[in-house]
Amino acid sequence: MSFLILVVDDEADVEMLFRQQFRRDLRAGRFTMDFAQSAAGALQRIHDADGASLILILSDINMPGMSGLELLPKAKAARPDVPVIMITAYGDADTKRKALEGGAEALLTKPIDFAALRSEIDSRVGSVGQAG
Repeated sequence: MSFLILVVDDEADVEMLFRQQFRRDLRAGRFTMDFAQSAAGALQRIHDADGASLILILSDINMPGMSGLELLPKAKAARPDVPVIMITAYGDADTKRKALEGGAEALLTKPIDFAALRSEIDSRVGSVGQAG
């Protein structure tokens, strides 16, 4: 079974960064990653992944059009079983409160602590050992 992680961010270089950080995991087939550059694109991918084992959604908050905070309740309604972690460059208390009240599992600030994110993913994949 393949585990899917959806990353939502309007910055084009984010996909390359995530693929680089998790290249060993992706190559080993521990999980796959899908990328959307807008909240609307993310909703489409969430619906398309209906049969897939979507285990985590990582979403930027500040995006043109629909923000990550606006995407959050829609994503939770479509897939209530899937945790959502919000990512922002502005990790102030108000933003964190809104994200957590909206159903986010956590709020990560940029630059992303990939070691913390890796342990979050590992706990969801339920892996034995770490690909590090």
